[in-house]
Amino acid sequence: MSQKKRILLIEDEEDIASLIKLQAEISGYKLHVEVDGVNGYRAIEREQPDLVILDIMLPGQNGLDVCRKMKSNPELKNIPVIIISAKGEELDVVLGLELGADDYLPKPFSPRILFSRIKAVLRRGKEQEKTPKTISFGDFGIEPDRYILKKGEKQIPVTLSEFGILRRLIANRGTVLTRNQLLDDVQNDDAFIVDRNIDVHIASLRKKLGPHFDWIETVRGVGYRFRE
Repeated sequence: MSQKKRILLIEDEEDIASLIKLQAEISGYKLHVEVDGVNGYRAIEREQPDLVILDIMLPGQNGLDVCRKMKSNPELKNIPVIIISAKGEELDVVLGLELGADDYLPKPFSPRILFSRIKAVLRRGKEQEKTPKTISFGDFGIEPDRYILKKGEKQIPVTLSEFGILRRLIANRGTVLTRNQLLDDVQNDDAFIVDRNIDVHIASLRKKLGPHFDWIETVRGVGYRFRE
């Protein structure tokens, strides 16, 4: 029997922590809770868990500082981090992703969705030792096995859902995919789309790919196509 994956949750809201802890038990994970950033970071050093769930607004030391310290520590930098954030903290979320966080969820969220994200992040972590295959387009490249989007040598932060959509479009470049196809394909893949509004994810991807060339073409009344 395989050993349970160990998750450290750093969250000061007791009701949220209780819901996550219950879902962890249902999903077969071992979860430990800390309620402030200082003791949370000490627990990361001490326990070296398989994954950290990290709130941004914490007493003592905020989640971004905890993430920054983790990613600058050679012994801790490879531990996956999922950020949970209150509405209105978008800039902090972007900074967290740039610091090396693997994914994020805005509050309020379903604990079941959180653990779907956790499962996906841990799965892709197993693949990171593989030699990545890079698919290039223009100045950009994606590494499908490592869920990474780059422009040159600079890594561009994308959510799990955005990466899943981009990877699916590139795999079918030149072919029009409907919104429902993208939704169904990506939900059957490693990624998990929380809402059904594909257009929002596409708009975010376009912004991250830049204004100089529209890689993702809108086919009116049908869906989207990645340009050849």
